[in-house]
Amino acid sequence: MPGVTLQESAVLLAALAIAAPLARWLGIGSVLGYLVAGMLLGPSTIGWVFSDYEAKEILNFAEFGIVLLLFVIGLELRPKRLWAMRNAVFGLGAAQVGATGIVLALAALALGLQWQTAIFVGLALALSSTAFALQVMEETGDLTARHGRLGFAVLLFQDLSAIPLIALAPLFAVAGPGVENAAKMDLIAGLKGLGIIAAVIVAGHYLLDHFVRLVALARVKEAMTATALLTVVGFAIVMQQAGVPASLGAFIAGALLAESSYRHQLEADIQPFEGLLLGLFFTAIGMTIDLRLLIEEPGRILALVAGLVTIKALVLYALGRWQGLEPGPARRLGLALAQGGEFAFVLFTVGFTSGALTWETSELLTIVVTLSMAATPIALKLEQLLSQRQKKSVPVYDTPPENDGHVIIAGFGRFGQIVARILAAKRIPFTALDISAEQVEFVRRFGSQAFYGDASRPDILDAADAHAARAFVLAIDDVEASIRTAEVVRTTYPNLPIFARARNRAHAHRLLDLGVTHLQRATFLSAIDITKQLLKGLGIPDREAERITHTFRTHDERRLTEDYKLASDMEKLRERARSDVKTLEKLFEEDAAEEARLREAARAEEGAR
Repeated sequence: MPGVTLQESAVLLAALAIAAPLARWLGIGSVLGYLVAGMLLGPSTIGWVFSDYEAKEILNFAEFGIVLLLFVIGLELRPKRLWAMRNAVFGLGAAQVGATGIVLALAALALGLQWQTAIFVGLALALSSTAFALQVMEETGDLTARHGRLGFAVLLFQDLSAIPLIALAPLFAVAGPGVENAAKMDLIAGLKGLGIIAAVIVAGHYLLDHFVRLVALARVKEAMTATALLTVVGFAIVMQQAGVPASLGAFIAGALLAESSYRHQLEADIQPFEGLLLGLFFTAIGMTIDLRLLIEEPGRILALVAGLVTIKALVLYALGRWQGLEPGPARRLGLALAQGGEFAFVLFTVGFTSGALTWETSELLTIVVTLSMAATPIALKLEQLLSQRQKKSVPVYDTPPENDGHVIIAGFGRFGQIVARILAAKRIPFTALDISAEQVEFVRRFGSQAFYGDASRPDILDAADAHAARAFVLAIDDVEASIRTAEVVRTTYPNLPIFARARNRAHAHRLLDLGVTHLQRATFLSAIDITKQLLKGLGIPDREAERITHTFRTHDERRLTEDYKLASDMEKLRERARSDVKTLEKLFEEDAAEEARLREAARAEEGAR
């Protein structure tokens, strides 16, 4: 580490070794432990350990932990899954940055800042800390939940939006030639960037596997570790040449390598460095907190921190509810992303050099952002304690009776209950599972037997004797929970046939991704049946109404399979959708002609008799 002696390195390692376990033991989370350790070692307290210059040097070095973190996250995201997240990334993410930026800018105006500075500050503070939020959500178990995945999508959009904000900072200059110096779109540079990204895609897809395989054949462990780190550093450098920040470049590189056969090896080699450097990053953040400024103006700074966290949490809570989250998950989404982000530090520096911020404002906002990070794990812990008090006690899960040759029904809503009633009438044994204790209690009052349990948990499936089941009915209404359950069943019980309910075409395509071929869209057959009745009510003969709806069903089911093959080509899907009506008209005409020909042949045969 540049500028740090061997003795100082030993102090840092001791802090990392002690802070995280102690914080976990106290129940406050390792991130807050690192921050407190940094504050104790920083220039504002024990200044003889680390100076202000050394703290900033350590922070610059430790930021590589963010690069490693995003690379590992990218490795976990297959391109198909990333494409499926596009609506959350660009819909929810853009809404969060826009809405939060506007509210914070208005607050900054009310505090007396000029409108250019207020807009810049609002947008900078709208960004959350990717490293901080992801680490906290992973520790609390929120990252795998739906609100955690939505939070990740928002963070990804924020990282993307940081690029133009950094480039356009001079536009917000209060005085000076900022506007004239603002970045202009350079066509050649843009084409160069696209070319570099395309080269990365090709290299990641075709060349890296061969390179890693050659290193792996040597069976030298440290060479594999060096190769993993070289992969991250190399891709980050190349992406920077394309104008993409190193952290975001590492994420893109990781996503491109998600299909690599050496993905797990790369991840295993990188994760120890990632964890150590992230701990160092949070410790360095703690070192940079100017406690003297906090002592001089505690009321003002704490009020600003409370205002920032409250505004961001409320906006995110509202957006989470808009996305269909329950109050509890929406609240945790808001609190997890309520802090300022590491990109804010970069933006404040750029804002000062470009004339958008004064040095005093930059320093004040830096300590506000840092303290907002420290407030995040505390707020989440308080929310967890409050939720546990309010929440009614429910069993860990019910233990179903032992079965053999039965059917497991995951999700006991209206769809699952219909399946269960028919099976019961045919005396086919089944075990119904539902994640809602209220739903289980409700159906029991009406004589139906269901068990409380999360069907995506292997231990619950074991308790339901999935190894001895004849079939698995996937009737879960929530799309993400449905996909998660399908993944677990396909992995743990590959020979157990899955009969799935899909909410829509996108859900059906994701199930097909997992190899689930026995599926039916929730409203598809009922819509066809009511249309058949409608046609009869309009005077169309029964046989013709039957033929028309049968033709449509056959065509649509064939199109579902064909669209799945083109799922990554949105333009072709739009083109197919536009031509679908004409295709159906042609099919109906051909069917009508065939029907007329058959009727004519029947009449001719009758006349011959």
